[in-house]
Amino acid sequence: MKKLVSLVAASLLIATSAFASSDHAEKKVSVSTVPPTNNTPLAKQSFEKKGFLTTKWCAEQGEFVDCKLETVVCGTGGCFKKWEFGDKESLELVIFVHDEGKYYNISPKEGFHVAEAIELGLSRNEVTIKGSYDKTKNLILATGFNAPPPPKKSFFKGCL
Repeated sequence: MKKLVSLVAASLLIATSAFASSDHAEKKVSVSTVPPTNNTPLAKQSFEKKGFLTTKWCAEQGEFVDCKLETVVCGTGGCFKKWEFGDKESLELVIFVHDEGKYYNISPKEGFHVAEAIELGLSRNEVTIKGSYDKTKNLILATGFNAPPPPKKSFFKGCL
């Protein structure tokens, strides 16, 4: 019995050492940590615009504070009357720059989270959209954004 146990133990030892030295060994992956240079496409076309984040319809109508939320889903004011659940959404976000009196269309790209932009920045001023700009289409290829902090609650709000 002792010979059988020692024979099994020896064979297991030989098998595990052969397996470890074969092709099944763990391979290491190297990751480049080189910072982006001016040769990268986004570094060449870096663009930021600060303004009021709204929908295209609201910017065209001049409705900023009173912009209707249905424009986020179906694109125009009053469209909820004919829009049915399951219909294609037509979200057209723009950044309106008051100083210039014009708006820039926004096309979300990798890194730009539309739901987060709507939640944190829609109908708010001082929102910064980051990305690259296509002048021929008046289009910002958005890769990120910064929204200002929410307004502080006032002690007297609602009392007066």
